Amino acid sequence: MDEKELEPFGPLQPPQSIDELRVYHEKAAGRLVIEPGEAYIEFGEEIASSLKLTEDGTKILWPQPYDDARDPQNWSNERKNAQLLICTLTAITPNFYDSIGIAGVFVIAETFGVSADRVTSMTTAWSVFLQGWAGIFAVMFMHRIGRLPVLFWTQLLSLGFLIGCTLAPNLKTFAAMRYLMAFFSSVPQATGLYIITDIYPFHLQARKLNMWVMGWVISPFVPPFAFGFLVPRAGFRWAYGIGVIYGGIVLFLIIFLGRETLYDRGNPNIDHASRSSSSRTADLLGVSSMKLAKYRTPWRDLVSRPIRLIWRPQLLTMLVYEGVLFGFSIGMNLTVSLFLGEAPPVGYGKSLDTIAAVYSTPVVSVLIGQLLGTYLNDYIAFRFIRRNKGVFEAESRLWTCYISLPFYIAGLIISGFAFQKKLPLVAVVFGWGIREVAVMTTTVAVCKYEIRPPISCFDQELR
Repeated sequence: MDEKELEPFGPLQPPQSIDELRVYHEKAAGRLVIEPGEAYIEFGEEIASSLKLTEDGTKILWPQPYDDARDPQNWSNERKNAQLLICTLTAITPNFYDSIGIAGVFVIAETFGVSADRVTSMTTAWSVFLQGWAGIFAVMFMHRIGRLPVLFWTQLLSLGFLIGCTLAPNLKTFAAMRYLMAFFSSVPQATGLYIITDIYPFHLQARKLNMWVMGWVISPFVPPFAFGFLVPRAGFRWAYGIGVIYGGIVLFLIIFLGRETLYDRGNPNIDHASRSSSSRTADLLGVSSMKLAKYRTPWRDLVSRPIRLIWRPQLLTMLVYEGVLFGFSIGMNLTVSLFLGEAPPVGYGKSLDTIAAVYSTPVVSVLIGQLLGTYLNDYIAFRFIRRNKGVFEAESRLWTCYISLPFYIAGLIISGFAFQKKLPLVAVVFGWGIREVAVMTTTVAVCKYEIRPPISCFDQELR
C-alpha cells in the first residue's frame, strides 16, 4: 500500500461517470453534497443532471438508487418500515434479556440460597461485560454473508440460552446460560446500523436511527419496571418466561417479514444473478449469500480492519466518550435496585414495588429524548448544510453532544448527591431523568457520526 492509499483525507475527485456515482457516498461520507444546485458546481452539468433527487427535488439521494426493484433503496415504505420495526424490536432484546435478572435479583438470590451481591457479581456483572463483543464478529459476517442470516442465527441462539436461564436448576447453570445469552443477543445493536443505512437515503437516516436507538436505550429499564411488580408475586422464572415469549415473537417476525438488505452496489450484477434464483429460506439461512462471499471483502481484511481503525483519533475519542456516557447509564441501572432495596444506612430500604415504580423514570425520559432527538439532530444537520451552501459535513452531528453534555453532568451530580446524602427519592428521579434524555440524544448523534464517517472513509482506504 503506497502513501496515497494511506491518505484518507486527501482531495476527493468528483465522480466522472454514473458507475462512480453509485459508490461516491461511501468515499465522500464525511462531506456529502446534498443540494442539487451545489452538485452542478462540484460535479459538472453532465453528472449533476443525472442525479436522482427526492420527490420535492430539494435533496440528492445518497446512495443513488439503481433502476432495479431489488435495490433496498427502491423498496416500498411498508417493506422499509417492516425492516425498521424488526431492527427496533431486536435491538431491545440484548438489554431486555439481561435486565430481567435485575428485576429479580433478590428473588433469584432467595431461590438459589445466596446473597443479592453474589447474584450481581457472579451473573449480572459478567453478562454485561460480554455484551457487545459479538458485534465485532457480526460486522465481519455481515460483510460476507449478509444482514438477515446473521440476525436470524444469533437471535435463535440467544433465545435458546434465554430458555436455559428460565429453566436453570442452580446458580452456576443460570450464570452460564446468562453469559451465552448476553454474548449472542447483542448482535442486533450492530446489525441495525447497517440495515437502516441499506434501506434509507442519507437525509432520513438520522430520524430512523433515532427510532432504533430508542429501542436499545430504553430496553434495560423496561424489565425492572414491568417485572418488578411481577417477580415478588410469581417468581423470577415467570419473568424470564415472558422474555422467552417476546424473543419468540421477534424471531417469528425475522423469519416471515425479514428481508436481506445487503446490496452489492460496486458490482450489482453478481447480486442480481444470485438473488434471481434464491429462495426466502436460502436468504434467511445464509445459503444464497454464501455463494457471493467470494466476491466480497476477504476475511483477512475484515479481521485486520477493526485493529487498524481503532487507533484513528476521530473514532477512538468518540468510542471512549460514548462508552463512558452509556456505561454510567448501564451502571446505574444495575445498581439502583440495590441502593434502593438495601436497608439504611447503606440504602433506602424501599419495597420491590417502590423500586419498580422508580424504574419508570428512565422509560419516560428515553421517550422524551427520542422526541427531542428526532428534531434536534435533523435541525442541526440541515442548519449546517444551509450554512455550508448545500454541503453536509460529518462533524456537524457532534454539536448535539455539546448541547446534551451539560444536562448529563447535571443529572449525574444530582443522582450521586441524592444517593450519598439519602435525599428524597424525587432527587434520584429528577437526576436520573435528566441524564437519560441526554444519553438518548447523544447516542443518536454518535451513531450517525460513526456509521459513515469516519468508518466508511477509512473503509475505502483499507480496501
